[in-house]
Amino acid sequence: MRPLADEIRPQSLDEVAGQKHLLGEGALLRRLIETGTSANLIFYGPSGTGKTTIANIIAKKTEKALYHLNATTASLQDVKNIIADVDTMMAPNGILLYLDEIQYFNKKQQQSLLEFMENGKITLIASTTENPYFYIYNALLSRSTVFEFKPLTAEEAIPAVVRALEITSKRSTLPFAWEDSVPLTIARSCGGDVRKAINAVDLLYQSARPKGGTLYVSSEEALQLAQRSAMRYDREGDEHFDLLSALQKSIRGSDPDAAVYYLGRLLVAGDLLSPCRRLLVIAAEDIGLAYPQAIVVTKACVDAALQIGLPEARLPLAEAAVLLATAPKSNSAHDAINAAMADIESGKVGAIPRHLQNVHADSAGTVKVPTYQYPHAFPNHYVKQRYLPEELGDTVYYEFGDNKTEQAAKQYWAKIKGET
Repeated sequence: MRPLADEIRPQSLDEVAGQKHLLGEGALLRRLIETGTSANLIFYGPSGTGKTTIANIIAKKTEKALYHLNATTASLQDVKNIIADVDTMMAPNGILLYLDEIQYFNKKQQQSLLEFMENGKITLIASTTENPYFYIYNALLSRSTVFEFKPLTAEEAIPAVVRALEITSKRSTLPFAWEDSVPLTIARSCGGDVRKAINAVDLLYQSARPKGGTLYVSSEEALQLAQRSAMRYDREGDEHFDLLSALQKSIRGSDPDAAVYYLGRLLVAGDLLSPCRRLLVIAAEDIGLAYPQAIVVTKACVDAALQIGLPEARLPLAEAAVLLATAPKSNSAHDAINAAMADIESGKVGAIPRHLQNVHADSAGTVKVPTYQYPHAFPNHYVKQRYLPEELGDTVYYEFGDNKTEQAAKQYWAKIKGET
């Protein structure tokens, strides 16, 4: 019996779920396919969004022989073996090579593909779940057109789920039925991955219990089986960094609800260390001097989380995330150190003033140098003297933030320095 995911695979563009920005009327990819153009393409996007399906449809439309390789296991010899079929009865109209996960081919392997693309022996469709501009060789990119596939919404996935349920029902030796809300439950739980949704249908059928002579599936059972399906998460891939970015930007934007949501996604995926590190960064970068104690509290929460582990670690980390999201914000220290390091990297590296060095005269004691003035020996523990190298003049790196804490410090020092 054919796998359910294979049997349900669309045979035409109109049957493909989602991707309307690529396949809707007038969309570029649809026009290329309908005109039968043999173009080298790169499909970029999450798993289960239709990349392989579209490659199958293109092969059928162009009447080319479709060969499918996965770069995680394939070698250049596999590609050469396919090329040997060019102009034979195996591929009378040419070859369309679908290379899945091309990011696993190294630079040399990717460069070797160019020879076959240049002489027209193959039409290449490469797919990747990672950003192609980071992982694919420039010369190959320049000879291809990149199309980004998006995760499906629940509404877009429902028709595919219903079809899978109906096909499963026809296959079943016993009557197979499901609660009306099951398709939506599965569609919501698949995280935009139709393949996961179809697999969930298959598993639900296999685990269904007879009820009055009928195999019946409830929404509660569907949710229990598929509840982790939405967690498409690769700690080495884009999704990992997207979640951490979303966590930081939500906290920076003072949205505690979004903050705990993205924190929750990381924790449900079993990732404890990454959010711990990111929360400490956020405390310093985004809250900073507006609430200096934030990093102290966050460090305590992180230490507690690492000590107690999951699932209880969610509690101190949630406390830290909500605290940071609702705290006043300042990136003044972040901007100051970035500006200073930019000057240093551009060559603005002056000599440290002699009175700040670890000596107060030259080794022979014959050269008179400015004497370091000990601030604690002066009123209010302050005395004016040069600290920056002479070459930097009066460069200002730190600007007081507009929050209560930094404004209080600004007023204090203005008074001490006689600037008011």
